[in-house]
Order: sequence, then C-alpha cells, then structure tokens
Amino acid sequence: MKTCEKFRKIKLLLSDVDGVMNDGRIYYLPTPEGVKVAKFFNVRDGLGVRLLQRAGLDFGIITGRKDKVVETRCRDLGCRFSALGVKDKARKVLEILQEAKLSKEEVAYIGDDWNDLPVFDIVGLSLVPQDAPQEIKERVDFVIPVNGGEGVIRYAVEKILKCKGLFEKAVEEFLASLKG
Repeated sequence: MKTCEKFRKIKLLLSDVDGVMNDGRIYYLPTPEGVKVAKFFNVRDGLGVRLLQRAGLDFGIITGRKDKVVETRCRDLGCRFSALGVKDKARKVLEILQEAKLSKEEVAYIGDDWNDLPVFDIVGLSLVPQDAPQEIKERVDFVIPVNGGEGVIRYAVEKILKCKGLFEKAVEEFLASLKG
C-alpha cells in the first residue's frame, strides 16, 4: 500500500483537538462561579496514545483554543508537545520540528478544518476525520474512516504502528505494564 510508506516514517503524531479528539461541540456550563467549558474525549484515543508511546513515538496537541480542559487532557496523556491558543499552527509545527530534530517526513498531523490547511503542506503525513469538510479531505494524504470524537487518534495510531510493524509489541508491552 502506497500510503503505508508515509505512515512507516512517522515518529511524531500531532493533532488538533476540536473536531478531531472530540466532535467539535463545546459545552458552556453555568456554575455559581460563572461559566465553565466542558468537552468530552474518547478513552480509546487515550489508549492509542499510550500504545504510540510504548512504541517509542511521541504525541502532541496543537489547538487554537486555550482552556483548562485541554491542558488537563494533555497532562493526562503525557503529551511531549502541547501548544494551546495557537493562531499560526504552521509556524508552531516548524518550531516543534526544530525542537524535536525531526524532518517533515517524520511528522503526521491530524486536523479537520481550514485553520489546519497550512500545516498539511509542511508535514510528511496529513490526515483528517471522515466528517471533515469535503474541500479539506481533498487536500490531505489520508482520510480516517472515523468521525471526530469517535476514535480518530486511535485509528491513526494503529495504522502507524501496523505499518511500522510495531503494533503487536506495543500492545504486549502495554498489557505487561498493567500487571505491575
């Protein structure tokens, strides 16, 4: 498979949040102190990130919004890179490439909308969930056959690890870590 060639080179998976790690909805909840933001995340994505890390690869988040919910999720996932409140995602990705000492071919990015488009041109593998706008899907390397919030990260991780021949070993190491 031609696409597998690009997946095999990946050492760092970067992702947008809203519309990828969730379905894009933002909940504003009234509290006695004011309004709080709530978001949901798919637990399968979290396990996918753990598998990626077990295989020696890194994960990071780049998002235009800045909120405590995403900060907490980044911390929980052990993200090597977390960039919140970023307007120019392409510039941030270039900074990360330099910091991580990686070539563009070694980095994948999952986005879902127009603000992610500039990033797709500077990474080795560009991905979107299947419910991204058609105009965006036409400009990426791979459309993940899952909607945002329904395990997009997990699907991408499994595809990367399987193409690299690392999936079974990562699962074995993850399961062994549960035995304590």
